[in-house]
Amino acid sequence: MSGITDMRKSIDGLSLIVADVLEMDPLSNAWFIFCNRGRDKIKILFWDTNGFWLYYRRLEKGRFKWPKPTAAGHIHISTQQLNWLLSGLTLENPQAHQPLYGREV
Repeated sequence: MSGITDMRKSIDGLSLIVADVLEMDPLSNAWFIFCNRGRDKIKILFWDTNGFWLYYRRLEKGRFKWPKPTAAGHIHISTQQLNWLLSGLTLENPQAHQPLYGREV
C-alpha cells in the first residue's frame, strides 16, 4: 500500500511505482494496493507465474478507510486487513479477534 495514486496508471505504470518509489520487487508474491485521492477507487497489482493481475474496484457510494503510509511510503497488511479494507472497515477493526501465535493446547 502507498499514498495517493493516479488511477489512470495501468500495469506498467503501477509496477514502476512499486520498483522505483517503493523500492520493492513487483514480481514478488506481494499484492500491491493503490488508492486514488478521493479514496473511492482501488487497484491491486500482483504477479502470478507468468503475468500480472490487475484488480480494480470503484465504490458507487462511500470511501475506503485508507491508512496513512509510513515514512517509507508503504505499509504491510494481512489478508484479513485487506478484507476489512475492501469491506469499508478500518485496519484496526476493534471487533475482530487478534490472532494468537506460538500457543499450545
